[in-house]
Amino acid sequence: MNTKSNQNTVVMKFGGTSVGSIDGLEHVVEIVKQAKSEWQHVVVVTSAFSKVTDVLLESAIQAARGNQAPFLWTLEMLKERHYKSLHHFNPADEKLVAAELDGLILNFNHLVQAVGVLGETTPRALDAVVGLGERLAERVLAAILRSQGIPAQAVDATHLVVSDEQHQTAVPLMQPTREKTCQILQPLFEQGIVPVVTGFIAATREGVPTTLGRGGSDYSAAILGVVLDADEVWIWTDVDGVMTADPRLASDARTVPELSYREVSELAFFGARVLHPKTIRPVVEAGKILRVLNTFNPFHPGTIITNEMDTNEQKSSIIKAVTAVRGVQLITVEGRGMLGVPGVAARIFSAVATTGATVPFITEASSEQSLCFAVPVDMTTAVLTVLNKVLTHEIEDCNIDRVWASEEVVIVTAVCPQMRYRWGVAARIFTALAESEVNVLAIAHGSSEVSISLVVSASDLETTIQAMHFLTINGEV
Repeated sequence: MNTKSNQNTVVMKFGGTSVGSIDGLEHVVEIVKQAKSEWQHVVVVTSAFSKVTDVLLESAIQAARGNQAPFLWTLEMLKERHYKSLHHFNPADEKLVAAELDGLILNFNHLVQAVGVLGETTPRALDAVVGLGERLAERVLAAILRSQGIPAQAVDATHLVVSDEQHQTAVPLMQPTREKTCQILQPLFEQGIVPVVTGFIAATREGVPTTLGRGGSDYSAAILGVVLDADEVWIWTDVDGVMTADPRLASDARTVPELSYREVSELAFFGARVLHPKTIRPVVEAGKILRVLNTFNPFHPGTIITNEMDTNEQKSSIIKAVTAVRGVQLITVEGRGMLGVPGVAARIFSAVATTGATVPFITEASSEQSLCFAVPVDMTTAVLTVLNKVLTHEIEDCNIDRVWASEEVVIVTAVCPQMRYRWGVAARIFTALAESEVNVLAIAHGSSEVSISLVVSASDLETTIQAMHFLTINGEV
């Protein structure tokens, strides 16, 4: 697990698959036990059991629509999974912990019933509902650790992490969080107790529960790592760190030993199953060591994420990792009348913004006669509708010839270390694709020195990934 015996504090976050099964929990116990023997202070941050947050959210949404069936099923599922895990390890305080779980589930019952009566869900109500998974998991995990001889205490993050009032995507307030965290956790450290903290959730200064949004439990670990001045933050998942490609598409995918924050940001934005950049930014900016490790293979070194790119990668492979965004279509706005007319792009993207569609890819011909961008498939109709409305006069005057959508495509992105300073990177990539008979529909590179993105037909996804991934193993410039 790459630890040093003279280190002081480590924050370890366990994901839903790590704590969501008996096998996973047994691995977690051994990992925490090992860390406790090597580190002076250990903090555990837990996600909800796998899939629990999703079903909690769906239960509330369906209840607001008058459908109670998902809610009733969820109630039974919560009891079965958490009580089963608790009972398997047979902690001495099992009855007391089970009573706490009963109280939390009863509160969930009341919340969803209220949502059903009102017939609507508010962001504040959803935060109260979806945070239940972490509250159940922390109590179960703390009891399991105690049953295995590890002093542990459940700590609700609403008592530690202070946030603003933006429900569902709350922003942490670091100074009050630092004060509260040190005040509550320091006495536990002095007693040799491992705090087991809820990930994902926080609370306003007034104590109103909030959630931290996508990657919230990773974010919680990063926040605690910073305010506690921890030496390292470990993110435990069910894979051996960040992979060079999706193993389902490239059977020879392997772990990337080291990534910079910028490289992780590119991979995450373009669909890789890695940490969300927002969640790890605090710990990376603080100069802390962050590792991505596998709960089920704990002695694998995983991936280290640092703040700087390795400037000595001149002999490395062309591509460090490759990933893809599926389920998108290209929207093209074209016309000879666009040439030299100021503000056209601004109007186009202002219109797209009104639909709520995300735009992960943009490219424009240097002639200014066409503009192309990607949107999710399920937003294509809405985007076409609003563009045709906003650009009505230009279309009538033949300044814009047409606005149209492609078939479903994928955006494939390659992270290429020091790309800006290496000869022939793009040439090698396009040669590999040509040899695999893949037609590239659009390209975006811009001023980025770490990545290049290509759009290909959805049917060419696997071939494209394999051709580009070959360069992570064998290609050098």
